[in-house]
Amino acid sequence: MSYQALYRVWRPQTFVDVVGQSHITRTLQNAIVQNKFSHAYLFSGPRGTGKTSAAKIFAKTINCKHAPTKEPCGTCEACVGIQTGAIADVMEIDAASNNGVEQIRDIRDKVKYAPSAVSYKVYIIDEVHMLSIGAFNALLKTLEEPPKHVIFILATTEPHKIPLTIISRCQRFDFKRITQQTIVSRMQSIMEKEEVDVTQEAYHAIALAAEGGMRDALSLLDQAISYSQETVQLDDVLAITGSVSQANLMRLVEALQNNDVRLALTLVDQFIQEGKDPARLIHDMIYILRDLLLYQTAPALENTMERALVDEHFRSVATQLAATWIQQTIGELNQCQQDMKWSNSPKIFIEITLLKITEQKNDAQSEGSHHEQFLQLTEKLDKLEKELTQLKQHGVTTNQGTEGNATTVKKRVVPSKNHYKVPFERIRQVLAQAEKTHLKQIHSQWATFMQMLKQQNAPAHATLQEAKPSAASEDSLIIAFRYEIHCSLALDHKQTIESLLLELIGKNIIIIPIPEVNWQEVRQDFIEKQRQQHQEQDVEETEEDKIITEARKLVGDDLLEIHDK
Repeated sequence: MSYQALYRVWRPQTFVDVVGQSHITRTLQNAIVQNKFSHAYLFSGPRGTGKTSAAKIFAKTINCKHAPTKEPCGTCEACVGIQTGAIADVMEIDAASNNGVEQIRDIRDKVKYAPSAVSYKVYIIDEVHMLSIGAFNALLKTLEEPPKHVIFILATTEPHKIPLTIISRCQRFDFKRITQQTIVSRMQSIMEKEEVDVTQEAYHAIALAAEGGMRDALSLLDQAISYSQETVQLDDVLAITGSVSQANLMRLVEALQNNDVRLALTLVDQFIQEGKDPARLIHDMIYILRDLLLYQTAPALENTMERALVDEHFRSVATQLAATWIQQTIGELNQCQQDMKWSNSPKIFIEITLLKITEQKNDAQSEGSHHEQFLQLTEKLDKLEKELTQLKQHGVTTNQGTEGNATTVKKRVVPSKNHYKVPFERIRQVLAQAEKTHLKQIHSQWATFMQMLKQQNAPAHATLQEAKPSAASEDSLIIAFRYEIHCSLALDHKQTIESLLLELIGKNIIIIPIPEVNWQEVRQDFIEKQRQQHQEQDVEETEEDKIITEARKLVGDDLLEIHDK
C-alpha cells in the first residue's frame, strides 16, 4: 500500500480524537444521545482545527447501528461505509469547486428522497462561504425546512462571508485554535505509536509554527521526519519552517538592547543567508518580546507563552529589559511587518527598523539627561521668582549706620531689561477673533511640531517644553507659559517657531507668549465681558418686543411696519 500522510492516517475517527474542542464535542454528543440534534449546523473556525472531521464523526454517530450513542463504533457497516465514502447518503461537497446554482439545485432535488443505506442523509458542505449568491438563495428554503431524514453541516473558515439569512437557520459552533500544549500532547501520542523519536524542543517548534492547527502540525512533523536522520531535532524543524531558534532570537534582542547595531545587522544577514524567512523572523521577534513582557508582568503565566521556552537565559534577559522599550520595539516591528507585505526587498525594511529601534533608545537616554537638566533649571527659576516676588512686595533691606544700628530703606524695584511686557490689547483682539477649529488644527500638529523643533533648535524646544497653545485665530496663536522668563526666551526663537508652524499648518501664524497667571486673568475677564454683552443684548431685545406688542394693539398687523435699526 502506498504511503499516507500522517494527518490522513491519524485523522480523528471519534469525538475523543478531536482535541481542543471539548466545548463542541460534548454538546454534539449530548444532543445525539438525547435525540435532540438539529437539521442544520454551521462549523466555523481556523484551518486544521477539526471542522470536517467532527462533521464526519457526527454523521457516523447518528447513523451507527448502536445509535443513540456518544461515539461511533467504527465497525458496523454504516460506520465503515461512511468512513470510506462508500455510502452515498453521506456526501462531502467542496463548495470551492461546486459553488454554482446548478449544484445546489441538484442537492435540493435529491433531499426529498429517503436515504437508501442509513437512517439520515448528511450533506457536509466544506468552505461554504465560496458559494455564489444565487447558490445561497437556492439553498435557503431547503435549509430552513428540510425533510426529517436530512441534516446539513456547513463548514467554513470565513463565517463573515456567509449571509445572515443562512447563519440564522443553523446551530453555530465556533472551533478555536488548539493550544500548543494540546498539539504537543497529541503529536507525542502519535509518535509513540509510530515509534519515532522527537525531541521536546522540536515538538515545541512545530506546535508554534502550526499556529493552532492540528493538521498543519502533523504535516510539518511528517516533513521533519523525512528531513531528519534518526531523531527529529530542533534544527530539523527550524530548517523546514524557516524559523530562527530561541537562542538566536535572544541574541538579537540583547544586541538591540545594548545598542550593538553591528551585531544586530550581522545576525539578520546571517539568518537570511541561511535561508530563514524574513517575515517569519519578524513574527518570531514580536512574539518573543511579547513573551518577555508577559513574563515580566506575571511570571506565573509561564504556560501561556506563545514563542518562548522559559529557561535561565530567558529569565536573565527579562530582568534586563525595560517594559516601555519592549512595547516601543514591538510597535516598530509591527510596522515593519506591514511594510514588508508590499516589498520585494524585505531585508531592507528589517535593517531600517533595527536602526530605528537603536536610535530611539539613544534619543530616550539623551532626552532623560536633558529632562533632568530642565528640572534643575526649573527649580532655580522657581526659587528666583519667589525671591523676586518678595522684593516687589517688601522692597530691599539694607544695613546702614554704626554701632550695630540698622535702618530699613525701601526702594522701588526697577524691572530688568528681560522683563516681559504682556500685550494685553493684542491678546484681547485675538480672543475676539478666536475659533475652536483654529486651535484644534494647532493641537493636531503640536506633537509633530515639537518633534521637528527638537531636531532643528534644541533651546527653542526646551523653552516650549511645558508651554500650552491656549487660543488661536486665523493668523495668531496665544501660547501660555509657566514662567514669565520663558515668554522672553520664546521671542528670541520667534522666527524659528513661526517658520516651522508655516511649514506644518500651511499659513503664517504669529505667536503671542503670555505667562499662565496672566492668561487666566485675561481669559476670565474676556468671558465675563462676553456674558455681560449677551445679557444686555437680551434685555434690549425683550424691551423691543414689548414695544412691538403695544404697537400691534394700537394699529393692528395690517398697518404695522417694522424696520431694523
